[in-house]
Amino acid sequence: MRISDFWRLMDDEFGAGYARSLARDHVLAALGNRTLIQALESGTAPREVWLALCADMDVPKERWLGKEMRDHTKDMRDLRKRG
Repeated sequence: MRISDFWRLMDDEFGAGYARSLARDHVLAALGNRTLIQALESGTAPREVWLALCADMDVPKERWLGKEMRDHTKDMRDLRKRG
């Protein structure tokens, strides 16, 4: 996952304003008691940071892939039902 993908997921799930605040202020034990920004700046993979946040914030697993992937998955299910 690229850092741009990380921020897109953050914005989609939490909204642009809250996503930045969350990344700056929310400390996660799973990331060594660091904020998301600190973890990213120290070299933690964006995917690892994203998944740790999803688990910590109780984001439903079906939303861990982000809106774009959810829409694609839904479209594929709809096609299978029709076909």
